[in-house]
Amino acid sequence: SKDLKGAMEILIEQKRQRLSTVEKLDEHMDFASQLIFAQNRGDLTAENVNQCVLEMMIAAPDTLSVTLFFMLILIAEHPTVEEEMMREIETVLGKQELQS
Repeated sequence: SKDLKGAMEILIEQKRQRLSTVEKLDEHMDFASQLIFAQNRGDLTAENVNQCVLEMMIAAPDTLSVTLFFMLILIAEHPTVEEEMMREIETVLGKQELQS
């Protein structure tokens, strides 16, 4: 847990350094950047930022996999919706191959 917290602090500091050297900030404004700027304004503490980034790193793969699982189950339970989705994909892609 201490190692993970230390690693998060290093990553956040690296991100902070990159933000201080970019020319166009708007191209680098992701969630972590917003957290860092909120800390700079005094809206969040360093601990708040570390905790948010840590939760984002740990929870995101878990919640994404659960969401995809339920989405696939719902599609499988509603074949007419699946058919509509496939028609839309074919309409958009045409002869192109589907890619991840």
